[in-house]
Amino acid sequence: MFAFTYPWIFFLLPLPWLAYKLLPAHEKRPISVRVPFGARLKEVLASGGYTHELARHSTRWLVPVLLWLLVLTALAKPQWIEPPIVKELPTRDLLLLVDLSASMQQKDFVNDAGKSVSRLGAVKEVLGSFLERRKGDRVGLVVFGDAPYLQAPFSTDLTLSRELLDECGVGMAGPKTAFGDAIGLGVNLFDNSDVPAKTIIALTDGNDTKSQVRPVEAARVASQRNIRIHTVAIGDPTTVGEDKLDTQELKDVASTADGSFFFASDRKQLEGIYGELDKIETRKVNSVSHRPRRDLYYFFVAAALLISLLKKCFVMLRRKRGEVRNTKKPEVRVNPVNGQLEVVS
Repeated sequence: MFAFTYPWIFFLLPLPWLAYKLLPAHEKRPISVRVPFGARLKEVLASGGYTHELARHSTRWLVPVLLWLLVLTALAKPQWIEPPIVKELPTRDLLLLVDLSASMQQKDFVNDAGKSVSRLGAVKEVLGSFLERRKGDRVGLVVFGDAPYLQAPFSTDLTLSRELLDECGVGMAGPKTAFGDAIGLGVNLFDNSDVPAKTIIALTDGNDTKSQVRPVEAARVASQRNIRIHTVAIGDPTTVGEDKLDTQELKDVASTADGSFFFASDRKQLEGIYGELDKIETRKVNSVSHRPRRDLYYFFVAAALLISLLKKCFVMLRRKRGEVRNTKKPEVRVNPVNGQLEVVS
């Protein structure tokens, strides 16, 4: 789209005409002779082939007016405005905590094809679909076993986050469950975050057996930093021993950090949980747009310079042609026979 940055500049268009009309003219006192036959003398000069001089005089204003118009157009700063470029600014940082302890390899989930899959396999499928719906959020991924590890830093590249999630394997972080330490690492990852909404979604199928910091204590620190924690428990709640699913601790973590607790014993329930989380943690995106502008004033400046140079060249050529031809000025005299004025070349 073509536009002017300073369109009011065109109000100066009649300025030279106003100056010509309102300011006093420069006075010249040329040497002249008053004769009673001035009108006839003008007619004789015109009939003698000098009408082109009068025509040149009548059109001499065209080039100055054109130059003035080009200068005003350049001063108005013409620009070509490109289509807008829209950038989305995320308003939420979402951190996923995924348990990779040894119990996650149990095949007590059934996929869409009716085949038994491991708990981690079901989590990957459901989380992958969840990530596809989080466009606009910055998502990070922390996996934990004996210790927590940052698998994917906060990024709006959800495809990369999903690929790094798919590369996770059971036991790659150790067989134990350091759930409290994983929350602590997650809280520290938000230190450089300046978005208004900060959320952790933690998924585990066991109780904390390895952390140096209890999960509830870590959740209390998260609450003080305005970080919300949702906990998701999967697996068999009747399990005992080290693989026992401590749902009460997960509930305490969620309530302490102003979040929600969910439990899924099969894939369908797990899908429903992440669908519910989509509703709770609604996606909000701030967008900013920018329209690139290309200045075009130099085209009009170049056109004005070119026209001015062409005019000067034309005047110089005319002068040279006149010197070569040695053009004589016409001589007007009165015919003694009939008393008429005539031009003598």
